[in-house]
Amino acid sequence: MSDAKETESRKLLGRLRDTMAENAAGQARLDKIVALIATSMQTEVCSIYLFRDAETLELCATQGLQAAAVHQTRMRLGEGLVGRTARSRQVINTANAPAEKGFRYMPETGEERYSSFCGVPVQRLGSVLGVLVVQSKAERLFSSDEVYALEVVAMVLAEMTELGAFVGEGAALSARHQQPVLFRGATGQEGATEGRVYLHEPRVVVTNPVADDPEKELTRLQEAVGELRVSVDEMLNTATTVNTEQVQVLEAYRMFANSRSWLRRMEDDVKSGLSAEAAVEKEQSVARVRMSQSGDAYLRERLHDLDDLSNRLLRILTGQGKETGAEMPENPVLVARNIGPGELLEYGKALKGIVLEEGSVGSHAAIVARAWAIPLVIHAANVTTEALNGDPILVDGDQGIVHLRPDENVKSAFRDKIAMQARAQERYATIRDLPAQALCGTTVSLHMNAGLMADLPSLPSSGAEGVGLFRTELQFLIRNQMPKRAELSALYSRVMEAAGGRRVAFRTLDIGSDKVLPYMKPNDEPNPAMGWRAIRVGLDKPGVLRMQLQALIRAANGRPLSVMFPFIAQLQEFRDAKAEMDKALEREAILGYPVPSKIEVGAMLETPSLGFAPDAFFQEVDFVSIGGNDLKQFFFAADRENERVRRRYDTLNVSFLSYIEMVVGRCAQAGTPLSFCGEDAGRPIEAAALAAIGLRSLSMRPASIGPVKHLLRRIDLSEVKSLIIEARTRGDQSVRAPLTDWLSQHM
Repeated sequence: MSDAKETESRKLLGRLRDTMAENAAGQARLDKIVALIATSMQTEVCSIYLFRDAETLELCATQGLQAAAVHQTRMRLGEGLVGRTARSRQVINTANAPAEKGFRYMPETGEERYSSFCGVPVQRLGSVLGVLVVQSKAERLFSSDEVYALEVVAMVLAEMTELGAFVGEGAALSARHQQPVLFRGATGQEGATEGRVYLHEPRVVVTNPVADDPEKELTRLQEAVGELRVSVDEMLNTATTVNTEQVQVLEAYRMFANSRSWLRRMEDDVKSGLSAEAAVEKEQSVARVRMSQSGDAYLRERLHDLDDLSNRLLRILTGQGKETGAEMPENPVLVARNIGPGELLEYGKALKGIVLEEGSVGSHAAIVARAWAIPLVIHAANVTTEALNGDPILVDGDQGIVHLRPDENVKSAFRDKIAMQARAQERYATIRDLPAQALCGTTVSLHMNAGLMADLPSLPSSGAEGVGLFRTELQFLIRNQMPKRAELSALYSRVMEAAGGRRVAFRTLDIGSDKVLPYMKPNDEPNPAMGWRAIRVGLDKPGVLRMQLQALIRAANGRPLSVMFPFIAQLQEFRDAKAEMDKALEREAILGYPVPSKIEVGAMLETPSLGFAPDAFFQEVDFVSIGGNDLKQFFFAADRENERVRRRYDTLNVSFLSYIEMVVGRCAQAGTPLSFCGEDAGRPIEAAALAAIGLRSLSMRPASIGPVKHLLRRIDLSEVKSLIIEARTRGDQSVRAPLTDWLSQHM
């Protein structure tokens, strides 16, 4: 940027700062700002469009267009050049606007006289707040210096909007962070709760976007970057040599912290008139936009590193550390971009719900949320930039919806839903000790899934007959280094004791795909869900598997032991894994440890291929547990982390039920016990269908046992089986509709 343009930019920002300091209403400030920008940029028109709601932009101030159009002209996101600028989050600069694709003429504005158009998104940390537009009659492209100056101004406008500078008497704008907002995400864990926001990382607030003294701001920026570099070096020096992934992350941090181009861009922003904090946040906003638009996983990860580094730099500049002194509110709902299992577990079971901008249905957070039986919504875009600590929030995990600062009508309806669920739970408590026996006399065993010691107290109260799945990987995921055999043995022993003699099926370490150990080097795989994971890792690197099997044998201390291997796809994999168990038993006996009085060695059926295994598999395995979550995604070739496809495929699809029925038949022929484990087992309608086709053991989250038992005790499974056969005969794709209709008539 030329020195002359730097001076002009600083002058303009200085005038903007003076305007902000005036005791004026929000609308008057906006009007003066567009006049200042138009004069400075030597254009006939300057307009500011801000979002009225999530999908609608509104003309909030203009110099040059018809004054009557202010607060009257509105357009949808993506509509016209202004809407395109907001949607793409990119500058649109054209000399002949009417000839541009998507141009929309708004007759009430009188803009037909203007040819050139430059629209710049007003954005903050990846969240678009509006669009700044300049127009002129003459056909011309705005220069790169002019566009840069507009981007700097847009950054200041974003901070002013965030700080509520345009709210007040005479303003048609609503104050930010005060209006109700609806977020549509995805279900990570079902359930509904009402509470108050507790931010995992409270945002840094930039209160001085315009610099008084650019030289002083440059010094502050350079000193803060120097301090950042030292802190990254110190973290690298103290990082354990075995934790290669942590070292790699810190090396990436050091690369960015020492990047001359990163620092130079921020220095240019300061020279143009921004404060050091605003310059950092401007670059951070650019990184977030690139992150959201990149299809390259590696590039997204690097941009994520840059985003985290920017946060560290902002905290150095502002002195606003992670510990802000904000107390955890009553009924806290954790709101975060993403969170690891260790950090989440530190909050304890005090949390009433979790809302994440990122996350996945198979993530560590989802596993912990299921263990705690609290609702989790993922993919709630921009929730961290909108929510404030203490904000009232409603989390509907069933629908994947979050209501932030809801109005009274929404609150009332939501409380009715929670009250109905509470009354239902009271009804379920009355049948807790009764068997899940259908009207036809068939009894289904209901078990619970677990992964934490904290889960086990709910075993007696839930009515579960045992633990159908104990996920052992959580103890590996929440640590920074590999747990020791003695630690695992002590934990597994406590689990067995807490179960009070009830059966616990321990699944050996299921890592890979979306579950990556923090101290294990990740594999760059194009499709990790179908890659090197679970038993494949255990057999290729048997040291950890052997250690875990030894810990389980010692924990049993002569008691019965049930162990199952995850992701078995073919007979030989099971035989190889079983051989490891046999060697572990032999070794422990030689060392003098008591062997289990009874041992069951089972397999998780999570790939369609295992259903077609030779008869020998079903004869050799002690029990089979269908892992419904993985099996369904592989059966339908539908990634359960991909919202565009995962909802298109149904557990009650007749083809899927036919496949499971085939597995039921093969296990029955071999006399092999079979269970179904997964989210679908805990949904009453799905559970009824699974029981009707022959499954006699279901494992689910503790909170689902009551609803499933309640339904099973009120239906005749032979009638449900008839509905499935009729749907198959008719050629229906799914039995869901006829089964739902039948239940509504008979319940």
